[in-house]
Amino acid sequence: MGSSSSSQLADTATSAGFEYIFPAIRGVQAGREFYVSMCPLRLIPKIFLFDEDELAPEVRAQRVLNKGRLPALTRYIVDNPDDYVFSALTASVDGDLNFEGVADSGVGMRVGQLRIPMAARFLINDGQHRRAAIEQALKENPDLGEETIAVVFFHDAGLARCQQMFADLNRHAVRPPRSIGVLYDHRDDLAIVARLLAMKCPVFKGHVEMEASTLAQRSRKLFTLSSVYFATQSLLQGLEVKKDAAQQLAAEYWEAVDEVIPEWGMVRNRKLSAPEVRKDYIHSHGIALHALGRIGNTLLRQSNSPKTWQTKLKLLSSVDWARTNPDWEGRAMVGGRVSKSHQNLTLTVNYLRQHLKLGLSPEEQRVEDAYQRGDA
Repeated sequence: MGSSSSSQLADTATSAGFEYIFPAIRGVQAGREFYVSMCPLRLIPKIFLFDEDELAPEVRAQRVLNKGRLPALTRYIVDNPDDYVFSALTASVDGDLNFEGVADSGVGMRVGQLRIPMAARFLINDGQHRRAAIEQALKENPDLGEETIAVVFFHDAGLARCQQMFADLNRHAVRPPRSIGVLYDHRDDLAIVARLLAMKCPVFKGHVEMEASTLAQRSRKLFTLSSVYFATQSLLQGLEVKKDAAQQLAAEYWEAVDEVIPEWGMVRNRKLSAPEVRKDYIHSHGIALHALGRIGNTLLRQSNSPKTWQTKLKLLSSVDWARTNPDWEGRAMVGGRVSKSHQNLTLTVNYLRQHLKLGLSPEEQRVEDAYQRGDA
C-alpha cells in the first residue's frame, strides 16, 4: 500500500461490507503475530463476547463474570467522564485476520489496517469486567460511545490456547498494596483526609508507612497508611462533616487517643523503638486502630461537645494493651498472633466498649455471646 492508502485509514474501527476495519500496529510475541488497535466504546458490547456462565469451567476460556464488581466499575466511568482510565482489552479472534501495512518495508510494514470478517467470533481473554461495565456505562451516557479503548488482538488457536492465555495474563497479576492505593487516590475524600493525617497530625507524622500495607519486622514506622484510612473511615462513618472539618475532627480524636496510649509518645520521644512497641503491644496494629475508630464514632455520636467524649475516652487508660494480656486471646489474637478477621475486630471493639461502659449493638452482642459460650 502507498501513501494514498494510508490516508484511507480511519481513526476508529469502521465496517466495510462484511468486514470490520481497525487501524492497527502489528507485533510478534513467541513467534505469533498480534495486533494492537483502538476500538470505539460503542462497538465493545456488540462484538466482544465472553463465555456463558452455565458452561463448565473446563470448557470456558475465562472466569465467570462477577456481576457484583460491575456497579463500582460502571460508576467509575460515568462519574469520571473527563479523567477515567482503562487498560487494554485482550481478545482472541476466531476468524481470519488480514493485515495490510501502509508500506512494503520499514516501519510502514508494522502500521496499517486490520480486516476482520463480521462473522468472526471475538472472545475476551482479559477484560470481561471492563467490557461489561462499558456496556452499562453507555446506557447511562451514550456520548461515551465515540471514545476508544486499546485492544490487543490474537488469532484464536483453540480452547486450550485461550485458557493458557488467560492463565498467563493473570499469573503474575498482583494487586497493589492498599496503602499505596490510598496514597495515590485523589478522588476519595477520605483518602485525602488519611494522607493529611499521616503527614500533619502529630500522632502519625513520620511514623506511617505510606506504601506497604504490612510493616517489616525492623520497620521504624508504627502504623500503615491503610490502617489509618480504615480506622478513620470507621471514626467518621455516618457523620455529616465536610472534608476540612473531617480532618480536624479526626486529628482531635487521634490526639486524644494518643494521650491514653503513652507508648506512642515514647516512640516519638525515642524512649522506645517502633519494633519494640509493635512486638509487645497491639495498639498500633490495624485491628486496634480500626476498633478505636469504631469506638470514637460512638462517642462522637453520643456526645454534645468535645469535652464530653474526651472525658469518656480517658477510661481507655485502664486498658492493658500488652500482648501478654490473656484477655486479647480469642479477641484481637488467635494462637498468639494478631488477627484481622471481622469477628476478631468485633470482639476487640466489644472489649473496649466494656472499659468505656458503652452498650453493644445487637450484632456485637450476638458475637460476644458466642465468644462467651466458647463458639467463637
